[in-house]
Parts: sequence; structure tokens; C-alpha cells
Amino acid sequence: MKIEIGKNIKQKEGYSAFTPGHFPPKGLLDISMPILIKTAEADHLIGKLDGITHTLPDVDFFLSMFVAKDAASSAQIEGTKATIVDAIEMNAGLAVIKTDADDILHYIKALNYGIDRLKEFPLSLRLIKEIHSQLMTEARSSHFADPGEFRKSQNWIGGTTLANASFVPPTVDEMNRALNDFEKFLHDEKVTLPLIQAALIHAQFETIHPFLDGNGRTGRLLITMWLCHRNLLERPVLFLSSYFKKHQKIYYQKLHDYHDGEVESWLDFFLDGVIDTASDSILISKEITKLREEDMAKIQSFGKTASKSGILVLRNLYSQPIISTRSIMDWTGYTRVGAQKVIDRFVELGILDFKNNKETYDRTYIYHKYMNIFIK
Repeated sequence: MKIEIGKNIKQKEGYSAFTPGHFPPKGLLDISMPILIKTAEADHLIGKLDGITHTLPDVDFFLSMFVAKDAASSAQIEGTKATIVDAIEMNAGLAVIKTDADDILHYIKALNYGIDRLKEFPLSLRLIKEIHSQLMTEARSSHFADPGEFRKSQNWIGGTTLANASFVPPTVDEMNRALNDFEKFLHDEKVTLPLIQAALIHAQFETIHPFLDGNGRTGRLLITMWLCHRNLLERPVLFLSSYFKKHQKIYYQKLHDYHDGEVESWLDFFLDGVIDTASDSILISKEITKLREEDMAKIQSFGKTASKSGILVLRNLYSQPIISTRSIMDWTGYTRVGAQKVIDRFVELGILDFKNNKETYDRTYIYHKYMNIFIK
């Protein structure tokens, strides 16, 4: 059954813009039994994931890799070529040339800001604008983004002009009206099931497209923030960007289906993403635990003092798995010679590998087994 989300209305300038109706429209929240059953399955897996992450030692260190993985996928959906490895190197000061990995780092910055801000401020249009500002200010692709401000002119998706665009979001006046409905929907926590609401929040936000640029990344950030806001997750470990990147054409098609009224088509895809991603994150958590146990056992072979510093280094590797001797010096206070000795021991134990074999003053090393858990 189609639900009218809005309709294309011809403007005096000659182009047609999608004009949302009142949100949520009548019938939107009449969810079919198959979707409710899938929602229950997704809820179960999220609960299982949240429970497993509670058992992870050093979970705050691991979180940065979950975030980096999502940031890389979200940026790549928008055309960024850089990878999670490029972003980690740049963040650690090991990248020689500034690349579009900067897009990934801005996403990480925006998400961390948003999660922290939620502790004292409600999820709202104001917070969404703050997140957008963090995402786009001084970012590589922010030339015309007007960071932190809703657009004051017409935008479009696809095509070269408004006349041949694949989708034209609402005019500025209609956008502001739709945003008011959207914010009320954000605040109504009893309107529907949390996961259904998360799916509708993302789709409606992308339909309104309130920024000149950065709408896709901001909308995907909203999903994780909503899950944390509604306490489905205590920590941000469920990210859907990698699923959306893997099925990018379908992702765009399902969003098109949504504003064309095929709401359950979008909900079905979104819930499949939650199920797939939660299952994958559960597996990642188990593999992290196994690897940690193996590597901690190796470090126990060090002497007492060396073992203590080895544990410190291993913990930091969970959030920065590409390093140089300078990294070890910063973490431990060791001299360059002492730091190199630690690295050499880690290489001997098979924990670290050379990332490059060039005879340079400061080689880089990578925690390959750990990285492979996230990028396979």
C-alpha cells in the first residue's frame, strides 16, 4: 500500500520540486506483520550486540575503529576515494600528503561531537545543525556547504540543472515547514517502535535535504545518534554506512521508493541493514576478544616492566593500529631507542608488521590482524 509522503509541484520558475505533506501522514505508522516480525529480529540482535560490547575489555579503545569504519563507508558513498587506512594514517600524523581522508576525519569528529552533546542536549534541529557544522567546517568538500545552516536556496540531486535533476527537494519555504514536522516527530518517542522511527527519520531527512551539501552523511549520523538517544545502544557500535555502501544502488532506489510512497520497501531494506550489520558487529566483537586474548598472552612473556608497557601499547593499538616510533614515545615516554625496542618485540611476536620497508628515519608499522577484522 502506498502512503503519500508528498508530491511534485511545478514552481513558477518552471521546475518541479517535491513538496512533503504533513508528517507523519495518515497510514504511515500502520506497520504490516512481516515488518513487525523483522523489527523484533533486529531488536533482538541489537540487544545481543549491546550485551557483547559490555564484556569487551578496553571497549572505548575499540569504539574508535567502529566509528572509523562507518566514517569511511559514509564518505565513500559520497565519492571519497580514501580508505579507513588513509584516515588512520592522517589522524596519526603519518600521512605524507593530505588526501580526501579529511572527509572521513570530519565525519568522526562530527559523530563524537554529537554523541557527547546528547548527554546534555536533546536531539533536535539545533543539534543537527551543530553536527553539520562539525562535519563541513574546513572540510575538503565544504566550499558551498554553508556549514551549520539550513539552505536558503534550491538544491537538487543528480543531473546538471533543476530541469534535468533526478530529484528536486522541497523549496525553502516548504523545507522549513517540513522541518517543523520532522522535529516534532523526533521528539515523539511514543509514536512507533524505535527502529521503525530511526528508519523514517533517515528517509524523511534525506527527502527534505535541508543542507546545500552533506545531507547524506548527516542523515546517516542521525541513525546512530538516534539509537543512542533511545538507549537501544549504550555505546555507538552499530553503523549502517557499510551496508548502504555495499548496496549503494539499492540504497538510493529504496530512498526513492520512500518518497514515492513505497514506505515498507524502505523499511524492509533498512531493517535488513540493521540485522546484517548487527550480526557482523557481533562477529567482530567476538574476533576482537579472541585476538586480544592471544596477544595479551604473548605480552605476558615479557618481563614485569616490559609487560606493563606492552599492555599499554596494545591498548592504544586498538584505537590507532598504524604507528611509528613516535607513537610509542608519546604513549610511554620512552626514548626513540626504547620505543624501537618495544616495536621490535611486537614484530617478533607477530603483533605488528612493517607497513613500509623503506629505510627511513621513522618507519610505519601496522597491527594487521586487528585491522583485517574491520576491513575484510
